[in-house]
Amino acid sequence: MKRHACSPGRERRARLAAGVAFAASCVAHAAHAAASPLSVQLTAPGGASDTSSALRIFLTLTALSFIPAALICMTSFVRIVVVLSMLRRAVGLNDTPPNMVIVAMSIFLTLFSMSPVLERVNSQALQPYLADKLAPMAALERAKAPVRDFMIHQTRERDLMLMVELAKAPRPQSVEDVNLLHLVPAFMLSELRAAFQIGFVIYLPFLLIDLVVASVLMALGMMMVPPTTISIPVKILLFVLIDGWNIVVRALLETFH
Repeated sequence: MKRHACSPGRERRARLAAGVAFAASCVAHAAHAAASPLSVQLTAPGGASDTSSALRIFLTLTALSFIPAALICMTSFVRIVVVLSMLRRAVGLNDTPPNMVIVAMSIFLTLFSMSPVLERVNSQALQPYLADKLAPMAALERAKAPVRDFMIHQTRERDLMLMVELAKAPRPQSVEDVNLLHLVPAFMLSELRAAFQIGFVIYLPFLLIDLVVASVLMALGMMMVPPTTISIPVKILLFVLIDGWNIVVRALLETFH
């Protein structure tokens, strides 16, 4: 019995026919899908209540993004963190305590010093808003009043007038007329000035220790010994003995009352 091998031409024609059949099948399925399209209908199950909730969530997230800027610009954070940083430099320790510790301590001291203001904001604005007794804009206006009173109490009139003059705005006649756009930079200028004053007072005793140690080393002829090698341990010891952290924190917090 003879076996007949398929010729190459016949094999190519068979493959071409199979490809044409597969393409025709795909076209048929596509035409059937086009004849019965998928319909999608988007509906709001809750109506206006869902829209209000989504808007409230959006506004809340937007407000949360401004919390770091408000913490720095409108609270006692600037004065506290600058004083603690200058204290670290005065002792001679550039990295101890670390920046994370300084910032964390400044945040909690800020919350402690701002607690009366935060309580007023919570009772006058936040709780009525959460109870649906105040509109968002009305709650915002009520929340601004305690913060503005705190900033005005801590701001020098000269700094406020400087910002008003630079903005070429009319002189405010009352507290309610003060614009927050002028008050916030004036408040920060006053806070920096107060922080540098406190830092200068902190620097004086440590500077005296440096001078005494340098004089003793020169009198002993130990001119090759760096004064900081001796003065830093002495300053740390004296700072601990006099309970320096307690004194600094007490002095800082008392400046806000």
